[in-house]
Amino acid sequence: MTNLARRLPPDALGLGLRPAHFSEIHGEMPDVGFFEIIAENFLGVAELPRVHLDRVAAGYPVVAHNISLNLLGTDPLDTRYLERLRWLIRRHGMPFATDHLAWTSSDGERHHDLLPVPCSASLVPWAAARVRQVQDALGVPFGIENPSTYLRFARDELPEWEFVRRVAEAADCGLLLDVNNVYVSSVNHGFDPRAYLAAVPWERVLYVHIAGHTVRPDGLRHDTHDAAVAPAVWELYAEAWRLGGPFPTLLEWDDRIPSLEVLRRELAIAVEVRR
Repeated sequence: MTNLARRLPPDALGLGLRPAHFSEIHGEMPDVGFFEIIAENFLGVAELPRVHLDRVAAGYPVVAHNISLNLLGTDPLDTRYLERLRWLIRRHGMPFATDHLAWTSSDGERHHDLLPVPCSASLVPWAAARVRQVQDALGVPFGIENPSTYLRFARDELPEWEFVRRVAEAADCGLLLDVNNVYVSSVNHGFDPRAYLAAVPWERVLYVHIAGHTVRPDGLRHDTHDAAVAPAVWELYAEAWRLGGPFPTLLEWDDRIPSLEVLRRELAIAVEVRR
């Protein structure tokens, strides 16, 4: 699996598709390279979200990002959900889909969080088998995203970047590299984020996320997607571009969402940073 990012223009700049911007997108057709959807928002019983998506997908490339596949959970993968997701992907010709290398439910109970597992060599074959199952079910390339984390396990045997790399290689899947998550986790756990980037198998990177985060009073970084990208994250993004660019880049902003014009100006900083 090589050069999957070429399924989008290699330097494309994208935004998350959010209902607050539907009318503006339909009316103005802004200069955006692609949109990313949270797939779960378009697979419910309500038809109106899919009507809006149909209109957007008629004019822009769209990629599917998921938050509930429960890749590292112990429950069986939801085959009915995968069938619906495959239908949505085919409907709009989406080049690939992604989700986080985390678990989100146990014994049928959804926790609405992206929860970690120990970075253990013994878990790699099991994790890779679940990722392969998803990729086979969807019929398109699939990418795993590095989550932001707030605790570590005594059983950790590998640095996170090594665990992610081994799973991707064993599953022969893509990567969605979240630069903000790399930075957030590096501060929370005290590792060098540039060591993380140096270990990334860039040929597997489908695209890259950038986002804002919150600094709590105790110094913990919290991946909130509700603010502009921090200067330190822009610096790390520049390093990522130097090591692995070009790649498509997407700005996430999911709370206290500003106007589309503000988002486009924030996203345009990427062009300046990577020069």
